[in-house]
Amino acid sequence: MTRRFLPVFAAAALIVGLAVPAATSAATGHMKPSLVMDAQPVQVAADGPAYGLRTCQVGLSVGQCYDPYQMRTAYGVDKLIAAGYNGRGKTIVIVDAFQDPNIVAQLNTFDAYYGLTPMNAGRGTPTFTQVSPEGLPVYDAGWSEEISLDVLWAHAIAPGANIVLEQAKDNNDSSLIKALNDAVNKKRGDVVSMSFGESDTCVLAADAMAWHQAFVNATLKGITLFASSGDQGVLQPTCDNNSWLKSTSSPASDPLVTAVGGTELHAADYCLASLGCDPTANPGPGTWLSEIAWNEGYPYGDFQDQFDSTLATGGGFSAVFSEPAYQKGTFKSDGLGVPDVAYNGAVLHGVLTYLNLPGVPVGWYRFGGTSAGSPQWAALMAIADQKAGHDLGFINAALYHRISPSRTYYAASLHDILTGTNSALEYDASGNPVDVTGFTAGKGWDATTGFGSPKANKLIPYLVSLVSPGDGIAAIAGSSPHPRGNQSSPGHQKSQ
Repeated sequence: MTRRFLPVFAAAALIVGLAVPAATSAATGHMKPSLVMDAQPVQVAADGPAYGLRTCQVGLSVGQCYDPYQMRTAYGVDKLIAAGYNGRGKTIVIVDAFQDPNIVAQLNTFDAYYGLTPMNAGRGTPTFTQVSPEGLPVYDAGWSEEISLDVLWAHAIAPGANIVLEQAKDNNDSSLIKALNDAVNKKRGDVVSMSFGESDTCVLAADAMAWHQAFVNATLKGITLFASSGDQGVLQPTCDNNSWLKSTSSPASDPLVTAVGGTELHAADYCLASLGCDPTANPGPGTWLSEIAWNEGYPYGDFQDQFDSTLATGGGFSAVFSEPAYQKGTFKSDGLGVPDVAYNGAVLHGVLTYLNLPGVPVGWYRFGGTSAGSPQWAALMAIADQKAGHDLGFINAALYHRISPSRTYYAASLHDILTGTNSALEYDASGNPVDVTGFTAGKGWDATTGFGSPKANKLIPYLVSLVSPGDGIAAIAGSSPHPRGNQSSPGHQKSQ
């Protein structure tokens, strides 16, 4: 069994590779990601694609893993790229904390390995830019891994889009808000991805209002906002970081943000004749086969022999934001429901990512977490904006009011996830179990995977035709937060 080091209060971009213990959260709330790693995957055959395949791509390891071509195929992005829609002319802003000193080299290696469109390679190629509004931050391994996942996979899905990495000086709410405001006020991009969070009951009232005002400003400028919903299921760390509570995650729980939950995607491996597989009798690599709500580990999920506590999609009902008008009639609750949509987030069905960081063994790893979904949904929106010829902006109203109510539109454009739970078991700072019943997936919207994962080649044309310019303005009205809970110290976001 691969043991989770306790307490585990930050599941960054969750990784599978060499075991590294998690740092205990300090009283200041500066959280460090916990890494759960397996042996590095290796190339196994010479008769596959030009690039090397990994054992988890051909059925020779626990679980699966996916490269950019498999993920594009699974979610219908390949068809859009083949038609010329790759995000060209649009810019994805990725907001993260600290810095990744080797992100350019990692991006170049990733692109060269998979034959992806290079960035910053001259006229006609997309650009990658790093911005640090409060000066170049210090290095933090966990957040650097998050940055690596976010940048590489936003580019993998929208290879023609520009990317701006907006680096906050640390993971305080106030610093991340400054980074977001810099991106919004200077209109650095068309779409924003935020792969971090904390219990929305732990955000100070002033910070909650500042986050929301930044989202208002972004929405008024036609910027689409995405955030990951969390990686410990229905649980979030308590405000003192010593235990866990049933809670939704900020900023995913803001009504102006599209919250991204996690699934466990089952897509086709590479079928190689050298391994006894008949390619003519099996689906092509990346073909979507099935999907469930993401929950790995003991006692509720898959791979219980690999993880002794829960890795699962965040979701639930906010104690800070009331149910917005666009969610009325979707469920019975006074609080905003999270998430809105979903994407593959399972660690042992994760995406392949290249790391070359100080203190981290160089190589390829598989990453999971709702962190994986937020930047890839942002990439989908860059493609949608390109196809529309303008920024679509706020999309939640179209999802709730125009796409999901139509059986035809919904079935054509989204995978409705019908099974799974985000019930969770974690351990407090004293090693005591915290076991909380969460929510279950089911027909239509649910508090584990929202409306489900994308069939992008159908969803994007629907968004282009069904998003209304007035949707964002209508959502802003009456959407102010109502902070509550024991907020005794400034918040600190964790990558997730």
